Amino acid sequence: MPPDAPVLVLATPGGTAGVAEEIAAVVRVDNPQIEVRLTSITDLADSLPAGRDAVVVPLLTWDDPVIMAEIGKAVAASGSGAVVTEALGPHPLLAEALHIRLAERGLARADRVRLLNVSSPVDAVILATAGGPRAVHAVQATAVLLASRLTLPVVAASLDSDPGVGVAAQRLRAAGAERLAIAPCVIGHETPAGVVEQAAASINAGHADPLGAHSAVAELVARAYGSQLAT
Repeated sequence: MPPDAPVLVLATPGGTAGVAEEIAAVVRVDNPQIEVRLTSITDLADSLPAGRDAVVVPLLTWDDPVIMAEIGKAVAASGSGAVVTEALGPHPLLAEALHIRLAERGLARADRVRLLNVSSPVDAVILATAGGPRAVHAVQATAVLLASRLTLPVVAASLDSDPGVGVAAQRLRAAGAERLAIAPCVIGHETPAGVVEQAAASINAGHADPLGAHSAVAELVARAYGSQLAT
């Protein structure tokens, strides 16, 4: 990378501590030639570099129109001319990370080989997201990608609006799927603590951890940045 390469600015809708900080640390380790800054959206305008190009990558799994509008306003207010990328999903890498998170909890096999004489740990997966009906619609493509990996039914449902996880569970069980698992299609800052656990308990299902600082998330950040350099 040239010395004057654009700064990679990670914009998080929540605080910068915790999972966002962990993701930034992984991105820095994997891309030592790039200056990486982490900021909340409320502080974004003041965090953009003066007199230097920047690429803003939202830490989102889908293009939330409200948050993307806030990012656009912050960039405009800064007068920096920074470029804003799309959200991290949908993308096959996101489905891969979701698959691995399920496997870590024993809710899916970690490999992609499907042996006919080995039963799956679950019958179906609920891809849980946050942001209401728009979010559910936006992650449908990710649900299809995950279903392809798992060779299982995967349906998207909301953690913070109706119809939610409970309705999805009823439909899946009515179709014969008894053993369910929730795969949170969230990085971790989008929902209050304990929401996924409560949703899983309410439908008697297992659940994976949020995506967090999975290496695939960091790679998606780097790819979003690189796509802007390519253009």
